[in-house]
Amino acid sequence: MNKVLASSVEKPDISIIVSVYNEEDSLELFFNAISQTMAKKENYQYEIICVDDGSTDDTFQILQKFAQNDYRIKVLKFSRNFGKEYGLMAGLKYCSGRAAIPIDVDLQDPPELILTFIEKWEEGFDMVYGIRNDRASDTLLKRLTAKLFYKTYNLMTRSPIPYNAGDYRLIDRKIIDTILELPERNIFMKGIFGWTGFKSCGVKYVRRKRVAGISKWNYWKLWNFALDGITASTTLPLRIWTYLGSLLSFLGLLYALYIIIRTITYGIDVPGYASLLVFILLVGGIQMIILGILGEYIGRIFIEVKRRPLYIVEKKVNLDNDEK
Repeated sequence: MNKVLASSVEKPDISIIVSVYNEEDSLELFFNAISQTMAKKENYQYEIICVDDGSTDDTFQILQKFAQNDYRIKVLKFSRNFGKEYGLMAGLKYCSGRAAIPIDVDLQDPPELILTFIEKWEEGFDMVYGIRNDRASDTLLKRLTAKLFYKTYNLMTRSPIPYNAGDYRLIDRKIIDTILELPERNIFMKGIFGWTGFKSCGVKYVRRKRVAGISKWNYWKLWNFALDGITASTTLPLRIWTYLGSLLSFLGLLYALYIIIRTITYGIDVPGYASLLVFILLVGGIQMIILGILGEYIGRIFIEVKRRPLYIVEKKVNLDNDEK
């Protein structure tokens, strides 16, 4: 990338946001790809907000070197690993463009799609999201679990998210300002994007393989991420167990009446311990599931009421001391 000084940079039209964690092998390829893509939009000024989410390799040092040669590259370094959702929120908070585009550094989401995003934005859409039309680069298990998550989530929430739409999208400034007004600590960005509404459209693309490095997401992290997404966006799981509890109570009342009538008619019948034990275990298991779901929501209430900051910024590069 050619050296770009602060004096030659105007207020950006587009803020490209990338949250990175131990991605030292991908950074140069990423910056080159963004530079080549944005060169096709010469009338658009841009900045790249890089959030180092507590990397333990040389990611931050490499980011600093790129930022020294190009003032459009701006870096936030977290004091530890807070998570991708908080990195994205920090990028939105510090960006100054008229629109923002979150993207992954691994280039699985093609940078050239940014040009299509901008075209749709110019047509009047406030949000333009990428739809992964082909996920052949993912494993079969990941594709199946992703499909199950989207279906389950959309059945439970009043603000569904488009199937196979990730964080890769263009977001207008008015949506950014709306998101930054939200006080919540439990963040699920896909759900927040869907909740905001506004005029939106999707653009299909083929998801590629990583250009370098390895994914930091395993199935356990994805499971917890999905659980956070559902509990952060809807209370339907609590309502389901209210209905189920009412149904079980009604069935229990009917069974009690049956036992009373049978005892009065035929006398005391000793057999039935096995069926009674099965029933007790079944109800006990359901109660434990209910308590677990209650615990998930109570835990999130606990996090909310502590009002801790979403993240801690340790260092800034090419950014003013005050947040944008």
